[in-house]
Amino acid sequence: MTSAPQPQVPTSRTGRQAMDVVTEAARIAGQIISDRFHTSLQVSFKGRADVVTDVDLAAEKAVLELLRDEYPDFGVLAEESSPVDTGSPYTWVVDPLDGTRNYSMGVPHFCTVVALAHYGETVLGVTYDPVREEMFIAEVGKGATVNGRPLAVSEKEDIESAVVAFDLGYVDEKAGVALDMIRSFWPNIQGFRLMGSSALGMAYAAAGRVDLYFHHALSPWDTVSGLLLAREAGGEVVDRQGERAGLHTPSVIASSPRLIQSFLQATEGHPWRQG
Repeated sequence: MTSAPQPQVPTSRTGRQAMDVVTEAARIAGQIISDRFHTSLQVSFKGRADVVTDVDLAAEKAVLELLRDEYPDFGVLAEESSPVDTGSPYTWVVDPLDGTRNYSMGVPHFCTVVALAHYGETVLGVTYDPVREEMFIAEVGKGATVNGRPLAVSEKEDIESAVVAFDLGYVDEKAGVALDMIRSFWPNIQGFRLMGSSALGMAYAAAGRVDLYFHHALSPWDTVSGLLLAREAGGEVVDRQGERAGLHTPSVIASSPRLIQSFLQATEGHPWRQG
């Protein structure tokens, strides 16, 4: 797990611990998402293939109402809302529904993300899968768990023995380069998984359910909890150049340090690693 000291997050306006507020917020969003799954949705497009539904908006509204009520002085960075900068060192980061394309097509693989950053570093985060009722939780210096069970990243040591998960995002040129890189691996790898939810992809890497997860174009709300989950599970998250990834780093490679190194060596000089 990370050795970074944990800041003393203040209690909420009503005297609650921040983690209690975060988990409640995630469950509220999860309930809204679950109740509307397989129902008629209002779907619109933010980009060619980037969809948003009325459920995204309803879940985010409910989450932000709770967070703002309990911590009115904290900033907010949420996918479907304008950012709020209060001058506080603390910022809530929220993705009400990660995996909206899966959700809108009836594929039961999506989640909600609620996390708290302190000066841009995630200090606690939750990725909640309401279908499987799995709550992935991480707190700085306290490890990572799913439903109370400790998480640990993969023990695989080389890319040839790994199952690699990834997503393509909405930047077509970068997605094509990523597919070229995947093709360059085959068949010298155990398998690939296209997740459809980057937050669950990073959570699964933290849990060792996949050996490594990568992406080239993410937003803070996609990665905020996964950064801490992976590190508290004994792993690391780096960018395409192999440098430590942060909240505003678009590209991520999440796994154990040894497997990340194997991935970087195998992809050395590939166009995906550039930029």
